[in-house]
Amino acid sequence: MALTPSLQVLYVDGNADCCAMLSTLLKFSKIETQSATTAAQALSMIEAERFDLYLLEAWLPELDGYELCRRMRASKPQTPILFFSAAAYETDKNRAIEAGADAYVAKPDIDALLRSIKHFASRGNATEADPTERFTAN
Repeated sequence: MALTPSLQVLYVDGNADCCAMLSTLLKFSKIETQSATTAAQALSMIEAERFDLYLLEAWLPELDGYELCRRMRASKPQTPILFFSAAAYETDKNRAIEAGADAYVAKPDIDALLRSIKHFASRGNATEADPTERFTAN
């Protein structure tokens, strides 16, 4: 499921090993990924660079993924936000959507993650995500 090499993704996960592993896996699908291990680092990166999509873990040090999602949504309302998280309860998924996420994929479902990325990449980010299009990929 290869995508265009120009797709730029920011993945935010407090675990550096998870960042490295997912970046490597996504590279095989021609998805360029940069990583941040804190919300502060992610917010700094989105002000300095353009990303086509954000991937967030719910559990982050200092500021959780839900609050980070709210801030990203306020700062970059047109960029799709997907959660790829080990927090897999329905309440976790609902919190993410309420915070502004476009989709939620529970780890470790890489196939569902790739489908979600492809969905949002094919739609582009020229218009803000329609909340009625938000979905849970698994």
